[in-house]
Amino acid sequence: MDGNVDIPSTDEELSLRIKEAVGQSNASELEALLDPLTSSEALREVLQLTPAERDTVLEIVPVGLAADLVEEAPNEMAVELVERLKPERAAEIIEQLDSDIQADVIGELDTPDAEAILSEMDAEEAADVRLLSTFEDDTAGGLMMTEVFKFRDTQTVGNVLRELASDDEDFERYRGQHPYIVDSEGRAVGVVSLRSLLTAKRSEKLTSIMVQPLTVTVDTPLEQLEDVFNDHPFLGVPVVYADGVLAGVVSRTAVAEAILERSESESLKRQGVVGDELRSMPLSLRSRRRLAWLAANIVLNIIAASVISAYEETLAAVIALAIFLPMVSDMSGCSGNQAVGVTMRELSLGLVRPQDAVRVWIKEISVGVINGIALGILIGLVAWFWKGNPALGLVIGTALALNTMLAVSIGGVVPLLLKRIGQDPAAASGPLLTTITDMAGFFFVLSLATLMMPWLV
Repeated sequence: MDGNVDIPSTDEELSLRIKEAVGQSNASELEALLDPLTSSEALREVLQLTPAERDTVLEIVPVGLAADLVEEAPNEMAVELVERLKPERAAEIIEQLDSDIQADVIGELDTPDAEAILSEMDAEEAADVRLLSTFEDDTAGGLMMTEVFKFRDTQTVGNVLRELASDDEDFERYRGQHPYIVDSEGRAVGVVSLRSLLTAKRSEKLTSIMVQPLTVTVDTPLEQLEDVFNDHPFLGVPVVYADGVLAGVVSRTAVAEAILERSESESLKRQGVVGDELRSMPLSLRSRRRLAWLAANIVLNIIAASVISAYEETLAAVIALAIFLPMVSDMSGCSGNQAVGVTMRELSLGLVRPQDAVRVWIKEISVGVINGIALGILIGLVAWFWKGNPALGLVIGTALALNTMLAVSIGGVVPLLLKRIGQDPAAASGPLLTTITDMAGFFFVLSLATLMMPWLV
């Protein structure tokens, strides 16, 4: 690193200097500018560059710094950064990452690109990546790292302490793991606390100070992993195959990040954002992704609006109805979204399955009846006293009560039905619920108003 490089005092100057260094392919200055920054700050600066300039950054900076940038980036962006590089350089960067992150990045690449990079990697590391890529993402196997701090059951405390002293750099990759003990077949038979290591005699066998480890299997789902870490203060838990052979370690951090990522993904899908969209992505890709969802919503909204067109005369005769139409549909939609949220959570926790739809409906309609009547009375009184017409209050209150019952029924059951037919409930439940509650809300208000017309005008 060039120690004579002056560090800019403002963000604007820093961005300009980085861009100039990239344009000149000045590796030493670029490193000097990026190195003092945190990984997130450095990534933010790099993402402000053009795709070609980002390629230059990853090609010329030290491989460790390049790996930090890739590791910090969200999955889709990390893949985009790596796939544009030559396989040789991409392999150098990937080899600097922990095995679980390697698998995440390689697993998202097209097969030819992935194989080109794997062929340039160390054979053992490439084999680990291929293995990890075979596991489902939200399982212990998909989240684990294969770097394991393990020792044979024949070794002594002194063996472990000597390895700790000689491999201190490698030890950083174990993320605070305790030493795991395996037998001649590679099966996990024990775990040793660092306190026990430090207080035991160097000649003492590991088997005499180890305790039985808590393990999870490679197919343990994310929900169960969350329970394990909620119930125990461990930083990591060993992952084993069905025969007990130690496969890797899943960390508390990896599980927490996976839970957060899934929650964010489901939230974005409900808002019509597909994938890990970032504003640094190509404009055409971002526009295309959003338009697909928005165009479908145009159709759904036209369907909902068609109900109003069928009751134009009623609406013209009682213009006050127009004030309450959005209230009825929006309030019912809120109730329905609450039901969707509960069902989505129970689906993610494995508490309900698609075949439980009837049981879920019974639970939701019970809540819907109580809340629907309460909300109906409330808004009915508002309509009565606001417009001075008790018949209007009866129409609006009854419509909201009925629509609330319908909304919670739809919200509770639709995610299960979508799951049954293989569709993504997080992406489709919201638009379907909104369309149905809008249509039904408009229908209930306008049809009841038509029946009550003599008392409304």
